[in-house]
Amino acid sequence: MPILFTPEELIQYLYKEASPEKTAAIDASLQEDWTLREKLEVLKASSKGLDQVKLESPRPQVILNILNYARESAIESVE
Repeated sequence: MPILFTPEELIQYLYKEASPEKTAAIDASLQEDWTLREKLEVLKASSKGLDQVKLESPRPQVILNILNYARESAIESVE
């Protein structure tokens, strides 16, 4: 019967943050459990996709609009 690992444990394994005991257990399970290998491959592909994401900052006008809205809402709640 295969040992079940949480997605969090597999992510720790992927980023080499799992304990040595957990790493050994996952390594052993990967040898026998093809579904676990598939899950790990999906996580690897997702990880590579995250590396390619381009983060952009919002336009200054959007930030100013949010700050103005917050300021107006705070004044209305005080009155």
